[in-house]
Amino acid sequence: MYKLYCRIYQSVFKAFAYLLPWREPEVIRGENSLCKLPRLIISKDIDKVLIVTDKMIASLGLMDKLLMGLTDVGVDYIVYDETVPNPTIENIEDALRLYKSNNCRGIVAFGGGSPLDCAKGVGARVARPNKSISQMKGVFKVLKSIPPLFAVPTTAGTGSETTIAAVITDGRTHEKYAISDTSLIPHYAVLDPMLTVNLPPHITSTTGIDALTHAVEAYIGKSNTKKTKKYSRDAVRLIFANIFEAYSNGKNLAARKNMQEASFLAGLAFTRAYVGYVHAIAHTLGGFYSVPHGLANAIILPYVLEFYGESAHKPLAELADLVGLSSPDDTLEKKAVKFIEAIKRLNKSMDIPTKVSGILERDISLMVKRALAESNPLYPVPKIMSRDDMTKIYHVIKE
Repeated sequence: MYKLYCRIYQSVFKAFAYLLPWREPEVIRGENSLCKLPRLIISKDIDKVLIVTDKMIASLGLMDKLLMGLTDVGVDYIVYDETVPNPTIENIEDALRLYKSNNCRGIVAFGGGSPLDCAKGVGARVARPNKSISQMKGVFKVLKSIPPLFAVPTTAGTGSETTIAAVITDGRTHEKYAISDTSLIPHYAVLDPMLTVNLPPHITSTTGIDALTHAVEAYIGKSNTKKTKKYSRDAVRLIFANIFEAYSNGKNLAARKNMQEASFLAGLAFTRAYVGYVHAIAHTLGGFYSVPHGLANAIILPYVLEFYGESAHKPLAELADLVGLSSPDDTLEKKAVKFIEAIKRLNKSMDIPTKVSGILERDISLMVKRALAESNPLYPVPKIMSRDDMTKIYHVIKE
């Protein structure tokens, strides 16, 4: 009965989704496209912005051209650079105080997934000043317009520049959860490959597999549309063709550009078609142990795909065909296995481990509870996990 309830919920949710005000961000693409952002901001009659980033980004000087450009066109700015990996409610509240005290009229999110999610949280709090972040946990709890949000990703992985979700960590309870609302989709996105050129190899690899996880989970789920299927397929094709080159030769601008585009497309796919158990489990690892989200997804993905078994053979076989892994006489099962094995080889070639270190046995029960609460009944996965199923996954990934 529980599985039937999940499927009914997902069917109703999928039907309801067609009525929602989906939008895609307006995109500025290409080398040095960041330089175009200041004039875009002033053209929207925005004279002061909050820039949300982190200490590393600020120290690398990646924002220098943006800051100079804002000054040149007469846009004032205040920088919040205290965002931590797996951004916290405290991050959002601190940044919100800066936004309000400086009378900002727009938000620039600059960095990886953490600054982008933090900035979305600030936008949600501006839109809903009487609601706390925890009260907006889940889906469609914002339902009001946020300030103009300009997303500038410096990694090719999270896709947060185009999604409805902001993933936040409660520092007191170690719970990591998403607030999801169509109003959180950024209004504008800047895809400048120059910002990713000096990304360290280990971040290139894990954020790239994060994007692959988005595309695959969206594609094999049961809430696809024609558009999301195309986005997923295009993303998978680009990732398989470019991730290792971006990892091993970070100066290759074509590979960097293609990975940015793949991340964006995967974001478009999963923001409508949703993700699955890989993300639910990864969120708990980030909340409890601060495991980077991309790394967690990369490790977990093959194990969860194997759990799905026959229920995911057809879509995984289609992806195997797409990236040239199949032979004419292969069965669906064999093609699916080849696709999963290809992910394992990709991980190994980029020194991504096969297990998560530091998982404590005493934490597993609570992590299972939280992961199931996030995923069931919402995520339209190929096969629904029980508590025992998910507990086994934690033990399999535990080093």
